[in-house]
Formats: sequence, structure tokens, C-alpha cells
Amino acid sequence: MERLWLVLAIVAFFLLCLWGMYLGWRRKARSQSVQVPPFEQIPSDPGAILLESTGVYVATTIAGEWQNRVVTRGAGLRSGAVWRLHEGGVAVERGGAPDFWIPREAITGVRRDSKIAGKVMGTDALLVITWRAGETGLDTGFRGDELDDYPQWIEELKIKGGAQ
Repeated sequence: MERLWLVLAIVAFFLLCLWGMYLGWRRKARSQSVQVPPFEQIPSDPGAILLESTGVYVATTIAGEWQNRVVTRGAGLRSGAVWRLHEGGVAVERGGAPDFWIPREAITGVRRDSKIAGKVMGTDALLVITWRAGETGLDTGFRGDELDDYPQWIEELKIKGGAQ
């Protein structure tokens, strides 16, 4: 009988921890919904595809704060993704999560990195686009299936996007 009570106490503690994490996630999403404006939808006719890469959308964070994940409006969900570069911007199409558009004029930087929002890799295996949504600077990270595509992305976004 003592073992039953111990198991029940452990299960209750575990459920309490999960509930606390859920409440924290919701509180963070609520506070960020004021700070971060809604992401733009992909235009109905974005134009010709200049580059396309498949991989994993890792996260969007506040620019320069690689651990401060943006969780509002589904941006905190890691998912399989396809990134498509068009003349007007980057279409981020995510499976099971809302798609969004990064306008080319909003892009302020592009780089390879090894870390973003709890995901750390030994090499520069992430492609990170720094951009502005309203007045807020954001970093959006992508782990591509083909790392050899990154130099093309960086070159295209630096030349035509004005990125640093």
C-alpha cells in the first residue's frame, strides 16, 4: 500500500510540473503577442522561386537573444519546413504549424550559426535570418537538409536583400 501512495505522489508531482510548464508557455505567448506583431501571410502570388530548401524550422527568437524563443502565434513550434526565396521575400512553409512570410525589405542580416532556442550544434549547421516584424528584431533559424545550400542563401539575401 505504501508503494501505491508513493507512485501516486510521483505521478501527481509530474502532472503538476507539466501543468506549470503549460501555464508558463501560455503566459509567455500572451506577453509576446503584444510585443511581436502578427507575421505576414505568404502572398497569393509571391513570384518565381529563386531558391528552395527543405529541412527543419527550429525557432524564432528575439534578435540577439538566442535563448529567448518567440512562442506566440505558433512560432515556438519546431517542425519540418520548406523555405522558398522569392524576389519579394522568404516563404516559410511549415508542416503542422502556421506558415509565414519574411519580406525582403525586413531582412537585416543572414548568417550561419550553431545555436538558437535550445538547439546547439557543433558546426554552423543553422541558417539564421535576422529581420524586423514591426519594431521588433527577430532571428529565425532553419536547419536545412543540405548544408551546401547555405552559401547560396547568404549570397542571394545579402546582394538583393540589403542584409549585412
